[in-house]
Amino acid sequence: MAASDRMVLGPLVGSIDQGTSSSRFLVFNAKTAELLSHHQVEIQQKFPKEGWVEQDPKEILKSVHECVERTCEKLQQLNIDITNIKAIGVSNQRETTVVWDKTTGEPLYNAIVWLDLRTQSTVERLLKRIPGKNKAYFKFRTGLPLSTYFSAVKLRWLLDNVEEIRQAVDDGRAMFGTIDSWLIWSLTGGKNGGVHCTDVTNASRTMLFNIHSLEWDPELCQFFDIPMEILPKVRSSSEIYGLMKICPSLKSGALTGVPISGCLGDQSAALVGQMCFQDGQAKNTYGTGCFLLCNTGQKSVFSEHGLLTTIAYKLGRDKPVCYALEGSVAIAGAVVRWLRDNLGIVKTSQEVEKLAAEVGTSYGCYFVPAFSGLYAPYWEPSARGIICGLTQFTNKNHIAFAALEAVCFQTREILDAINKDCGIPLNQLQVDGGMTNNKVLMQLQSDILCIPVVKPSMPETTALGAAMAAGAAEGVGIWSLNPGDLTAVTCERFEPQINPEESEYRYARWKKAVLKSMGWETSEAPSNGTGK
Repeated sequence: MAASDRMVLGPLVGSIDQGTSSSRFLVFNAKTAELLSHHQVEIQQKFPKEGWVEQDPKEILKSVHECVERTCEKLQQLNIDITNIKAIGVSNQRETTVVWDKTTGEPLYNAIVWLDLRTQSTVERLLKRIPGKNKAYFKFRTGLPLSTYFSAVKLRWLLDNVEEIRQAVDDGRAMFGTIDSWLIWSLTGGKNGGVHCTDVTNASRTMLFNIHSLEWDPELCQFFDIPMEILPKVRSSSEIYGLMKICPSLKSGALTGVPISGCLGDQSAALVGQMCFQDGQAKNTYGTGCFLLCNTGQKSVFSEHGLLTTIAYKLGRDKPVCYALEGSVAIAGAVVRWLRDNLGIVKTSQEVEKLAAEVGTSYGCYFVPAFSGLYAPYWEPSARGIICGLTQFTNKNHIAFAALEAVCFQTREILDAINKDCGIPLNQLQVDGGMTNNKVLMQLQSDILCIPVVKPSMPETTALGAAMAAGAAEGVGIWSLNPGDLTAVTCERFEPQINPEESEYRYARWKKAVLKSMGWETSEAPSNGTGK
């Protein structure tokens, strides 16, 4: 094909969106924010023991390469010139922890995924060293409670339990990173000069980072006994980190030297993609877990109701840092995957919506999917999943409905907490993520919150946010983040359709079920297969 036959669209921006259940590469038009093409590859999760969740870092990297190549092929089939890709953004599952060897480029252990629970005993051991065993002891420095969720305890477990990692640290060969660091290092050259960095949003989820000074905290590193030399350099969310080669196997030749110039943890990326740049604007992302972020501007607000204080974004080296309050739910889309893979009551995720729609009620059945304990607002690792209120009448349709309702109730708990902490109740909820394609879920969410739920017509806001950060970076400058230049987004609205009394009744029953799920697991359980 002659170059002159190719469609001219102006500058394009690619976005690597590496999530818990899949990797994707998406390409956007930098002028219109239109999604031109994308490719997705599902990622395998490994469960070597109960409560353990791992992924293969090499499989993650391979899936990203595959997504980039397939997307570029699709663009060429659409007569779109891939040499117009001027920047790449990265968004990633946060807290997931990787340690690799900088001399060989090989991971030294599988990635420990954010919702893994193996570090419960590590957390308990660390708590004994804190006055009053106070989980919130480091809250004003990190914004986080001491929990199995964050990277520092996962890294501590790796250092305590994996001889190869201890040896690599002693030899000065070890590098630690969350998934963004592993990808950026690998894609900018790996062992041949790869850039070892992370951005402020991902750093703020490690428990080793001071969210005020924006630096690794020596005292925290000392407390967790983590050598600072293995940590990545912390950068802003929008600047050129390094250059990557795209599609070396394509016949038209590789794109060499495309800057990776945007990096945001997935929830921060969705906040940017939803254009929640004003104080008090909030979004909820429905992925493997569920994450509600409320922008609090340049002020870090500390929650009295079980929410995290986290960095929302820092869109340039010289730009101010903005903070957010976050409510994290461990299990959202993962409950649908569980119904499919573990119970086998559906063959595809889409069937859950169909089953739920057929009954339109859970018939008094309540599902608390505390598979990894309860996150916000409880931070209760001893909780386990329960389904209660069962009768002889209950069938798989009711369980499917109860599973969707559980996602909505968990969001309601977080929204209540945000409203209490911010003092200004949200009058609508902006939503995004894979599960928002489920219309039954979206209507249920509006009914249970008693406010409208607003879904953008292009739900890929996580990838869009990373693309915006990459395109706006100094030295790239092809995407304007000025409010007046941002394209207005068309939305679908779901209005509440049930009366508030019924909503409150169902919510109260759900909270009763949550209490029954707590305190189920203890670390003293026998290890003969009957306990942990």
